[in-house]
Amino acid sequence: MSKTAFVFPGQGSQSVGMLDALTDYSEITATFEQANDVLGQDLLTMVNSGPVDDLNQTQWTQPALLAASVGVYQAVANRSDFQVDVMAGHSLGEYSALVCAGVMSFEQAIKLVHLRGQYMQQAVPAGTGSMAAVLGLEPVDVEAACEETPGVVSAANYNSPGQIVIAGEKSAVEAASVLCADKGAKKVMPLAVSVPSHCALMKPAAEQLSEDLHHIDWQEAKIDVIHNFDVMVHSDIDAIKKALMSQLYSPVRWTETMQKLQQMSVVTIAECGPGKVLSGLFKRLDRSLSV
Repeated sequence: MSKTAFVFPGQGSQSVGMLDALTDYSEITATFEQANDVLGQDLLTMVNSGPVDDLNQTQWTQPALLAASVGVYQAVANRSDFQVDVMAGHSLGEYSALVCAGVMSFEQAIKLVHLRGQYMQQAVPAGTGSMAAVLGLEPVDVEAACEETPGVVSAANYNSPGQIVIAGEKSAVEAASVLCADKGAKKVMPLAVSVPSHCALMKPAAEQLSEDLHHIDWQEAKIDVIHNFDVMVHSDIDAIKKALMSQLYSPVRWTETMQKLQQMSVVTIAECGPGKVLSGLFKRLDRSLSV
């Protein structure tokens, strides 16, 4: 039988005004009120009116996206009789999926992702890290370009066939970008990010996050969640903690995640949260999917 997946966006989907026409839903405002109680920060005002520089600070971007995605899910769940067979989230979105699947509470997750953002920012001094999107080049060629480049640079996001993001030291990313172009990439675009996510530079952040993961009140998942790190569903709590810790310095295997959902007979995809980034990736993979 055909199945339905809910997927949750990650960093990069935020924008000032991303909740326009949605703040009439009490569930959405409630998640932001809870976030304010935990963090002492008015994220709803930041989301509605900016300034954008504050919203784009990783420590605030992550809880803002989590609150928005979880709020939207709860608003839908309280108004519709719908079936969700499996969930997944892109990077930060994995935390939204775990909350909505009942694995951790929203209150604990909002604090956790705020700390995650702080650890990521602290791990790499401003201006020393970078990310770039490589379009139209096979994974093996992107990986080769990174391996041939001195310094820290690697594939960070396998977003879809023909779209891979690389991350690492600024000079190494720039050099690898030139090599990718030389190997036939259609386009290589530097990304406006403050943190080079999902590369070896994030290992110090992962070590700090590992300590916090021990203090979460973990619950059995009500819905399966596919993890970025190994494209697997885990019920064992230690395996979930390992997946979340390793995710910080390992690539997001989103192309494989989309393919796994198809193998699980998923034909309907609901992107739950701001923006349409993930919807676009699914449509690029297979236009026969209902997105």
